[in-house]
Amino acid sequence: MRLQKTDLTPPKAKSGRVQNAKRLAAQATCQDIEALDRDGLLTLWQDGFGTPAPKGISLTYLRRFVAFDAQSRQQGGFPAALLAKLGRIEAGQDRAATPPLKPGGRFLREWNGVTHVVDVTSGGYLWQGQCHRSLSAIARAITGAQWSGPRFFGLKEAEGVGKASKSKPRVQRHKVVAP
Repeated sequence: MRLQKTDLTPPKAKSGRVQNAKRLAAQATCQDIEALDRDGLLTLWQDGFGTPAPKGISLTYLRRFVAFDAQSRQQGGFPAALLAKLGRIEAGQDRAATPPLKPGGRFLREWNGVTHVVDVTSGGYLWQGQCHRSLSAIARAITGAQWSGPRFFGLKEAEGVGKASKSKPRVQRHKVVAP
């Protein structure tokens, strides 16, 4: 389908305008959007996002945002996990801070039948006689994979909605214990 500039002229009634924009966004392909001029892209932006496009936005970015919006609508909208995360960001509750760790604390973590002991020091963490600056570096050394150190040692829950249980450690929650 080729969009013509005349297709983008919205009807005078607001409800018709919204329906026209939804129809265009549902049918538009990246090639259709690439063929539109600036006025057509601005109309799709206004109808898709409900606000005028930012002043001075380049034609390249305007096309990218409009194409992303059209593809998102064609695929049924944003995933529920993304919408939930955006809601938390908007409310200022995006990330829970890792609790502060005091020197002298100790982590115990079993991985593949081996118990690993990590001591909290004033300069970082002590594991197998070596100092490390982060728990993530130790978790990576233990597992050979990219892990969040606080998550690996049970300080944080997995982020996101609907994460598979296999991504969580298969051991009980570990607590920091005094030496």
